[in-house]
Amino acid sequence: MLRAKGSASHRLLGRVWVALMSLAAVSSFWLTGLSDGFSVIHPLSIWTLVAMALAIYFVRKGNVKSHKRFMVGTYLGLAGAGIGALMPGRTLFQVFLS
Repeated sequence: MLRAKGSASHRLLGRVWVALMSLAAVSSFWLTGLSDGFSVIHPLSIWTLVAMALAIYFVRKGNVKSHKRFMVGTYLGLAGAGIGALMPGRTLFQVFLS
């Protein structure tokens, strides 16, 4: 996030970020967990895909401010999901923290 914006490395890292976030969002549709159905994570995955598409749309239209907001939002959403996954009672909490 501290690197020069608009550089070749920024664009490459952005493409990698979008690809990985999109892959994670799409793969979540096959994760049904213990409920044998959809959970709160699935609408968030749909929103992630929409946000990625909008971020790309805005940067291609030259609206860097909106592009930045969507990209920072996806990063904060990822951080929030990670914190949620580490809450007591969750599998990752048991793996890493107990």
